Amino acid sequence: MSLNQTQLIQLAKHIKDWGRELGFSQVGISDLDLRAHETELTQWLEKGYHGTMDYMARHGMMRARPEELHPGSVRAICVRMDYLPEHAQFASTLSQSQKAYVSRYAVGRDYHKVVRNKLKQLGQKIEQQTELNTGFRPFVDSAPILERPLAEKAGLGWVGKHSLVLDEAAGSWFFLGELLINLPLPIDAPVEEQCGSCVACMTLCPTAAIVEPYQVDARRCISYLTIELDGEIPAEFRALIGNRIYGCDDCQLACPWNRYAELSQEADFKERHGLLSEDLLTLWHWDEPTFLEKTLGSPIRRIGFERWQRNLAVGLGNADYDQNIIDALSESLSSSSELVKTHIEWAIKQQTLKQQNNQSSQTKQVKRLVRVVEKGLPRDA
Repeated sequence: MSLNQTQLIQLAKHIKDWGRELGFSQVGISDLDLRAHETELTQWLEKGYHGTMDYMARHGMMRARPEELHPGSVRAICVRMDYLPEHAQFASTLSQSQKAYVSRYAVGRDYHKVVRNKLKQLGQKIEQQTELNTGFRPFVDSAPILERPLAEKAGLGWVGKHSLVLDEAAGSWFFLGELLINLPLPIDAPVEEQCGSCVACMTLCPTAAIVEPYQVDARRCISYLTIELDGEIPAEFRALIGNRIYGCDDCQLACPWNRYAELSQEADFKERHGLLSEDLLTLWHWDEPTFLEKTLGSPIRRIGFERWQRNLAVGLGNADYDQNIIDALSESLSSSSELVKTHIEWAIKQQTLKQQNNQSSQTKQVKRLVRVVEKGLPRDA
C-alpha cells in the first residue's frame, strides 16, 4: 500500500498536529539533501575548530548524508521544543560571582531522553494511523547528522551568526530533534534569515569563540571547555569563564530575538536541585555520591565528578575574594586528582591576588552582559 499526493499532504498536516499534542513547539518537514553543507563542514574540520571532539570528524561526510544513517529515508520530520525555564535568573546569577551559573538547558531533565521519547511516540502514531511500516528513526543530538541545516530547511528558523537556529517568534531557547522517515511527505519552505548587520553574539562572547559569522571555534567556546574538554582548561580562558560551571548562554542572552522567547511548558525542563542559582561553595562540598544522586537524569552527569570539580575550581577562583573559598580549596588539595589539583592551585592563586587587589576578574565583561540582558529579557525569565 502507498499513499497518493493528496493523502501525503493530509498526513503531513496530521503529523504537525500530533507533534504539537506531544508537546513540540513546532514541526516542519525537509528533504535530506545537505550537499550544499559538505564543503563548509570539511573546512570547519580542517581548521581544527572541533577541538578534541574527534567524533565530529570520525564519520566523514555522513553528517551531511542523513540517508546513510537510516537507509530508505527520504524525509526528516524536524521538531523544536522550548526549554526556557521560568524565573531563569540570568542576570542575577551571572552578576553574583559566588553563584554557580549552569546553562539553562541543563537545569532540568536530560533533553535527549525527553525529546527522543516524544519523537518515538510520533513515529508510532504515524504507523498506527497509516497502517504502514514507515521505517522511522529518531535523532536528538545523538548521531552524526547536521540537525541545524535540516531544521533550517524545514522552516523552523534560520541559522544565526552564533550557529544556533533562530525563530522570530521563539528566539533560540529550544532543542531540536529529527525523525527520519521513508514517506515522501511534502516539504516546508525555509524562512528568511533576519540577523541583518547585528553582531551582538559575536561581540559579547567572553572568549571570542565566534571567530566569524556562522563560524564557532569550539576550542574557545565555554560550553566546549566546561563540557566536552577532558583535560586541563587552558589558563588563558580560565578567568574569562567567570562563574559558568557548565555551559554558557551568553551568545543567546545577547541576541535581540530572544526577547520574544516563550517559556517552556514541559515539566521535565523545570529546575532541579536549585541549579538556577546555587552557591559555588555549596556545590564544591558535594562528594561524588552526592554528585551522582543530584545529577541523576540530568545532562550534567555526563561530564563526571572530576570535570565537575575542575569547573567549580575555576568558578571559585573567579569569585570575589572570600577566605572561606581559599580554605575550602586548600582542604581539598590532598584528596583531589592531578587534573583538579592543577585548577585548585590556580584558583587559590587567583583568590590570593584578589585579596591583595580587592578586585574580581571579568567584572567589566559581566556588568556589560548584565546590562544587555536586563534590557531584553523574556517575561518571567
